[in-house]
Amino acid sequence: MGCAVAITLLIAVATLIVTRLLYVLHRTGKPHKPSSSKGSAPQPLSTLIVLGSGGHTAEMINLLSVLQRDRFAPRFYIAAATDNMSLQKARLLEENADESSSSQFMQIYRSREVGQSYFTSVLTTLTALAHGLWLMIRIRPQILCNGPGTCVPLCVIAFIFKVVGIRWSSVFYVESIARVQRLSLSGLLLYKLQIADQFFVQRPQLQKKYPRAHYVGCLM
Repeated sequence: MGCAVAITLLIAVATLIVTRLLYVLHRTGKPHKPSSSKGSAPQPLSTLIVLGSGGHTAEMINLLSVLQRDRFAPRFYIAAATDNMSLQKARLLEENADESSSSQFMQIYRSREVGQSYFTSVLTTLTALAHGLWLMIRIRPQILCNGPGTCVPLCVIAFIFKVVGIRWSSVFYVESIARVQRLSLSGLLLYKLQIADQFFVQRPQLQKKYPRAHYVGCLM
């Protein structure tokens, strides 16, 4: 009798999880509707901006320079623990805009260093997930990213938050303009697993190959 009850409960929980997962996958890709009072302006979105070494940060800084910054506040800039240059550029951007008071700068463990073996990257990815989980629980933001590997654990955590009902932390992904024929590894993961709520590409070839992506032209 007890075994039958346990099996029934297990099936019920599994059914609930699968139902919620299907709902989240159905909602993914739908326009985000910030909560606001009728007739009032939309509330600002607490936003986590993921920076990456090399061209990732340069492209993100260019993207941020044309956004409605008051819609994305407060802003939390995050970069890998070994990447100090990206945060310096972000600080300079905020100082020039005289809005540094509405932004914070943080670092996170990198999932995988350039050239690191996939075997050893399993441990570093788990470490990054644990660190990212602590950050996401603390600030519960929307996520804006454009491809650095650092973004993947954070986006996975945001997806899990949606499935378990903690918070609908939307993921906005902008693929690098350098990607012409195929997505980056980070982009491919977020696209195939349907983790990104909105997926943008800057090349028409990519939109034809990945139809759920939105072609927005050159943003740089």
